[in-house]
Amino acid sequence: MKEKVESALNKIRPSLRADGGDVELVEVTSDGVVKVRLTGACGGCPMSQMTMKMGIERIIKGEVPGIKEVVAV
Repeated sequence: MKEKVESALNKIRPSLRADGGDVELVEVTSDGVVKVRLTGACGGCPMSQMTMKMGIERIIKGEVPGIKEVVAV
């Protein structure tokens, strides 16, 4: 499952990098929670929560069955 999540993250990375940020996969728990760390410009951006829920979480949930939530750590 971790490989599938990483593959999904690779689809959103170009957009994040274009704005000076990135996302790092920290953990995929057995109960379907993906933990990520926003880095670079994304780490301190006031819109990062919207990026997390409307972008990263939506893409991961759409591509990886069984994922319940994506959280920033």
